[in-house]
Amino acid sequence: MLPKYKRVLLKLSGESLMGDKSFGLDPTVISQYAQDVKSITDLGVQVAIVIGGGNIYRGMNEAETGIERAHGDYMGMLATVINGMALQAGLEKIGVFTRLQSAIKMEQIAEPYIRRRAMRHVEKGRVVIFGAGTGNPYFTTDTAGVLRAIEIKCDVILKGTRVDGIYTADPEKDKNAKKYQTITFQECLTNNLRVMDMTAFTLCMENHLPIVVFDMNTPGNLRRVVTGEKVGTLVTG
Repeated sequence: MLPKYKRVLLKLSGESLMGDKSFGLDPTVISQYAQDVKSITDLGVQVAIVIGGGNIYRGMNEAETGIERAHGDYMGMLATVINGMALQAGLEKIGVFTRLQSAIKMEQIAEPYIRRRAMRHVEKGRVVIFGAGTGNPYFTTDTAGVLRAIEIKCDVILKGTRVDGIYTADPEKDKNAKKYQTITFQECLTNNLRVMDMTAFTLCMENHLPIVVFDMNTPGNLRRVVTGEKVGTLVTG
């Protein structure tokens, strides 16, 4: 089956890598994600990935921790590099060529982020994992993912979550919540649906970059999304 998208950016949350644990990394989840990514690279899809760091460190209330926001955000950026290395290991174990690029220089373990180099890697079929967010505090990994997707000319943002799309309300709390198959950026704003943080969402809207929100924890869903099956929710202009 021919893929619907040629070049995608997959955005994963750090929490998703925990699996059923309360902290850290679950090898089973990493293995499943790696297999799912391989299933779309086998179709010829060019893939870039951004992962959050919430399974290792999530910026907490400064009053509680004594750690100021900027300092905590840098700690979170380092956590995303650890997650990137874990996924990189999982992918290379099954024969997928990868490159890890970091927005903060750490030459011993990752290339520095260079836009043209990243584009060349994906053109050659390598999976590029972007670590350390944007390299700046006060920006989320959602924003980093959208920024990188725009920079390297991706066709879509694939936001892998534990929920199978966007609902009228939180489906884990409201049994009457209804799922959207497709929704516009404007409808998301009007109905106050938090798809991403506002900076990331606005970047997508202004650059006409569609978002697909889907359940990444169901094996095979990533391939279904990429081949155009009605999985998750499509946010478009």
